[in-house]
Amino acid sequence: MKVCVGTIVHHPEDARIMHRQIRALLDAGHSVTYIAPFTHCNVTPPSEITAIDVPRAVGLRRGRALSAARRALKKGVKDADILLVHDIELLLALPRRRPTTVWDVHEDLVGSLDTKTYLPESARRMLPRIVHHMESRAERRMHLILAEAAYRDRFLGNHPVIPNTTYVPTTPPPLPGGNRLVYVGHLSEARGALEMIELARRLAPAGIRLDLVGAADPDVRPVLRDAQRQGLLDWYGYVPNDHALRMAEGALAGLSLLHDVPNYRQSLPTKVIEYMARGIPTITTPLPMAASIVGRADCGVIVPYGDVDAVAQAVLRLRDDPERRAVMGARGYAEARGHYHWPDHARDFIARLEEWAIPAPAPALPRAVPA
Repeated sequence: MKVCVGTIVHHPEDARIMHRQIRALLDAGHSVTYIAPFTHCNVTPPSEITAIDVPRAVGLRRGRALSAARRALKKGVKDADILLVHDIELLLALPRRRPTTVWDVHEDLVGSLDTKTYLPESARRMLPRIVHHMESRAERRMHLILAEAAYRDRFLGNHPVIPNTTYVPTTPPPLPGGNRLVYVGHLSEARGALEMIELARRLAPAGIRLDLVGAADPDVRPVLRDAQRQGLLDWYGYVPNDHALRMAEGALAGLSLLHDVPNYRQSLPTKVIEYMARGIPTITTPLPMAASIVGRADCGVIVPYGDVDAVAQAVLRLRDDPERRAVMGARGYAEARGHYHWPDHARDFIARLEEWAIPAPAPALPRAVPA
């Protein structure tokens, strides 16, 4: 099977796209053409794929990226059996003649509008109706994959859910340490960036440092740089997912201090599963799915939204109790290995694409009756 995969919004090494789905396709023996903003993100495409470079769609000015995407998609689908797109923007750039098309729905697009600080108020009022119309139209014209079961409420059909899980090591990771916190993922105000900076300030006298691993929104980059210059934390910027998770191993705990906004409310933060997979306790705000998993497995601490004092106290208690850290890390690892190992879900992903890539047989014509 020849698969064309496209994004102009996500980083080319996005964990779901590159490290999970494309890796699963390659491991299953399929060929991949990948349309992504390689140059913009300073990424060298792996030799195993056919890469088509496009500009990245950023902020309000996306016309150039869309125009380039139209040309790239037309080229990329020429001999493809299936087209897999990851951005709602690409629904506006699909070639007229194309193979079976699949849209992988990553997020609650309407719920995420509050977190997109670059949007003017007028756009935030208009976009929900536009997004709903595009989702409805896409549902009628192509196959959908959902990253969360909660997204089903936005659609009429019963679309398959391919959860955003992670690779869980076959052997248990190192024990959690006692002097380093870690955060893996994109950094923004809604994801708790400002609380983490203040947390680092309060914990520095206790000899506990904070490692932030991920790209950041423009509005929080200055304060992150200032905190790093003051020696409060280490901000590494974007790091490919597999390397980032190795950096998380051995930390005292992993942070997931997301705010209570619609885009996060019904989703499972992948970072929670990633921390569990790497054998470290999770400190999370009480988003329903995160709190449910962490509470059920007893593999971390649930703290109130925006409460830096509560987070600092939780960190110090874990620091002072290495046995509790080790037990939480082991419980999280076992839960992740048993329920959230990506290869267990990759089989369903591959099977869906293989099924959809096969053209439906033409209806049999009635046999002529001899005169």
